[in-house]
Amino acid sequence: MATLTVPSAVPSVSEDCEQLRKAFSGWGTNEKLIIDILGHRNAEQRNLIRKTYAETYGEDLLKALDKELTSDFERLVLLWTLDPAERDALLANEATKRWTSSNQVLMEIACTRSANQLLHARQAYHARYKKSLEEDVAHHTTGDFRKLLLPLVSAYRYEGDEVNMTLAKTEAKLLHERISNKAYSDDDVIKVLGTRSKAQINATLNQYKNEYGNDIIEDLEADPKDEFLALVRSTVKCLVYPEKYFEEILRQAVNKRGTDEGALTRVVSTRAEFDLKIIADEYQRRNSVPLTRAIVKDTHGDYEKLLLVLAGDDEA
Repeated sequence: MATLTVPSAVPSVSEDCEQLRKAFSGWGTNEKLIIDILGHRNAEQRNLIRKTYAETYGEDLLKALDKELTSDFERLVLLWTLDPAERDALLANEATKRWTSSNQVLMEIACTRSANQLLHARQAYHARYKKSLEEDVAHHTTGDFRKLLLPLVSAYRYEGDEVNMTLAKTEAKLLHERISNKAYSDDDVIKVLGTRSKAQINATLNQYKNEYGNDIIEDLEADPKDEFLALVRSTVKCLVYPEKYFEEILRQAVNKRGTDEGALTRVVSTRAEFDLKIIADEYQRRNSVPLTRAIVKDTHGDYEKLLLVLAGDDEA
């Protein structure tokens, strides 16, 4: 469930563009007007605003926003204003240029999007960067990381509910054997995670737990310092329990010393139109605090206001 709220009566796109132009005019920028408009429009409406703004004023709206805004608020507005596929392409490209948690961002995009969303992100990557996401991932990664990430970003998974229980039993046994032997990058493990439908993986992991008594996530916690193993764990979470994965990202973003604005911005901007309500419910269940209250505690100013609007806090 989305947290984005769009008014039942939306002004015309030309009126939205005129108001945004006014927000940039005169002395200072009217950030509240920008939040009131862009923070309450869906992807289709935002795309139309961008197109109409460029036709009317001869300027890319994103460039106008870039000139007027600064810091974390600017980053959130720019990411939010992008079409979801363009946004994913941008985030993935940034990830191929960094070495810290970038592998996790690539995996997150590959595993939490639908087959068509991931396909559209790859197409947007072609259009924006004149090369493929796959070749940049191959260039950016090495060894086991490349072995896992390439099939993940290349996938076009079947999305039906049908499952093959015989296959689920066979692959549960296979996964248990490989994990017991710490063969986390074995071809068979990669094949299951990289090609099977999410419904099939779910059936396999249920079979794993029934047969061997442990959730597979527990068995993948053998070595907390193993970065590849951490990526495998996150891959499983993203494919089967995305709300738990995102809750953990948000908890780490706001609960540690100093807020991780990058992670907070990424999750809110990419999930507000899809499942942020489910993630926020999981956050409250896990932390006994509403997500919006955690945002208020750790952020401030216009950045905080737009985060709250996108998280569904209509009082913001």
